[in-house]
Amino acid sequence: MRVVLIFLVACLVGSCDSERLYEKNHDFDDRAWLSNEQPTFDFVVGDTLTAYNLYCNVRNSVEYPYSRIFITYSLQDSSGTSVAKNMISAFLFEEKTGKPLGRSGLGDVYDHQVSILKNHQFKTPGTYSLKFDQFMRTDTLAGILAVGFRLEVATPNE
Repeated sequence: MRVVLIFLVACLVGSCDSERLYEKNHDFDDRAWLSNEQPTFDFVVGDTLTAYNLYCNVRNSVEYPYSRIFITYSLQDSSGTSVAKNMISAFLFEEKTGKPLGRSGLGDVYDHQVSILKNHQFKTPGTYSLKFDQFMRTDTLAGILAVGFRLEVATPNE
């Protein structure tokens, strides 16, 4: 019993993520991202002197038919003013071999974290909104299970 308790405490301490300030994922119905779905994440920034890293989380299965994904994002401040807008891309599978990339969770599911902005400083405190759109040539992206957003404090060496 004592060994189990020590193991659980070690797991809890090891899983702490001191840089993460916000992280949320949006799960898609039917294991597919429809083009009209635009997951939006609202988060609060209070410190304008701190640098932050912003990431897009993508969870896919091996059902995804392409090697890479294209996603556009739009970041707005609380007044609706655009702070940043761009397209990002990520390889979900090795281009030549088709081998899945990312961290494997359960069976055929893989997680990816794609950098959006590194060492970004927000100009004003307040509530910000980040919206994702899939930017592929098809209305339904089979095999995309979820997309999410992560905000973390940038470490000085980045």
